[in-house]
Amino acid sequence: MDLKLNTELFNSENHIIISGSKSESNRLLILQQLYPDLQIENLSDSDDTHHLQEALSSDVTIADIGHAGTAMRFLTAFFATQEGVVKILQGSERMHNRPIQILVDALRDLGADIEYVKKEGYPPLKILGKRLTKDKVSINGNVSSQYISALLLIAPSLENGLEIELVGEVTSIPYINMTLQLLHQLKIETEFKGQIIKIKPKPTVKKQAIVVESDWSSASYFYSIVALSKIGASVKLSAYKKDSLQGDSCLSEIYKHFGVVTTFEENSILLTKEREHNSVVLNQDLKNAPDIAQTIAVTCFGLGVACDLSGLHTLKIKETDRLEALREELTKLGAEILVTNESLHLKTSSKIKENIQIATYNDHRMAMAFAPLALKVPIEILEAEVVTKSYRNFWKDMLSIGIQNVTIK
Repeated sequence: MDLKLNTELFNSENHIIISGSKSESNRLLILQQLYPDLQIENLSDSDDTHHLQEALSSDVTIADIGHAGTAMRFLTAFFATQEGVVKILQGSERMHNRPIQILVDALRDLGADIEYVKKEGYPPLKILGKRLTKDKVSINGNVSSQYISALLLIAPSLENGLEIELVGEVTSIPYINMTLQLLHQLKIETEFKGQIIKIKPKPTVKKQAIVVESDWSSASYFYSIVALSKIGASVKLSAYKKDSLQGDSCLSEIYKHFGVVTTFEENSILLTKEREHNSVVLNQDLKNAPDIAQTIAVTCFGLGVACDLSGLHTLKIKETDRLEALREELTKLGAEILVTNESLHLKTSSKIKENIQIATYNDHRMAMAFAPLALKVPIEILEAEVVTKSYRNFWKDMLSIGIQNVTIK
């Protein structure tokens, strides 16, 4: 059934409450398993977090984590340390085509017992939990920071701690720093110098509660909406911090290019369009925040602004090949766009084709990134329910601020 979001025009007085960061929530859930006295408030309501919670709380041998890549990486490392526990980790068809060998090799180097159930280098995995005593490992730093964070999360529970050597250029450093900052909040000693990260062992932590900040990736869609609106449009989002641990908080600087100003208030941010966009080509290296690339590219297209986005090589192994998906869907809308294995180049455009069906490729960010274009032309989003992977209330919140001309299927 089609749902027409066809209400009043964008209302500048809305206050949207966004659930906790998926990235922070998933890290804290692993740490909570290792340190049961940890309490977590404002957990993400995303599918990924639900899958992770179910896998951690269930006694069954097989854990199906669907499309949840973070859960697959973090659970692989966690179950590898749980002595005597046998676990088979499986997921969606796409998950079984997302590589995990780099992490498995690193865990095997530490003594882990992990087998590939089907295809070498890919899930499903069969894991026999063991006591890991080795305390040094090397891992490539330029593929996915989630591999590194998976090791960091289990490191303090290992009897000898862990020293990780990062080989080559390191991708998404803010996400590594997020993991380290959460460890610091638990009074776990860490050191990150050059290419070496050291984590000291800590058998127990004192009882404490950590409040999860709302998800900045989810905020990106509202940045896009405000950017595509008229001068004076604004929206308030909760709950956000100026000293955020999330790499995607760079949105507040990037969207200045589009005339959007971020005002940090107590526990919230106010987004306001104060001027027209800058027509100069947007050049942005997103290696530390690749998850907002789709939103930025669509914003640029909607405003007729050219952009050159780099540092995007990790998007090739996400829920879909996000660079190819962007090229395909933006081209359908009339864009002139070129993508490489790690970059996206969009030319200035003057017209957007109407009533185009946007395929989402089982990727939540494709659906949400394209939705703001409804402020410019009627648009149709296919398989729109995929947004629940990270943002269950997305369409409800779109309706509440008066987005029109979008049909969701």
